[in-house]
Amino acid sequence: MEQFFSKIIEKMTSAKPGVVSAIAFFVIALLLCIFGFWKTLFIIIFTAVGFVVGSFLFSDDSKFKKMLDRILPPGRFR
Repeated sequence: MEQFFSKIIEKMTSAKPGVVSAIAFFVIALLLCIFGFWKTLFIIIFTAVGFVVGSFLFSDDSKFKKMLDRILPPGRFR
C-alpha cells in the first residue's frame, strides 16, 4: 500500500500543475454530484482537520505521547 501511494505522489509531483488541479476539481465535482453540497463540504472540512491534526501530532513522537498520556494516564491503562 505504501508503494502505491508513493507512486501516486511521485506522479503528482512530476505532473504539470494544470493536470493536478484538473484531477482535484474532477474529484470535487464527483463528490458534489454524488453527495450534494453540504455533505461534500462536511467531507472536505473533516479531511482538512484530520490532515492538520495528523501532521501536528505525528510530526514529533513526543507530542503524540504527551497527548496520549493526558487521555490515558500511564500506569492506569498501559
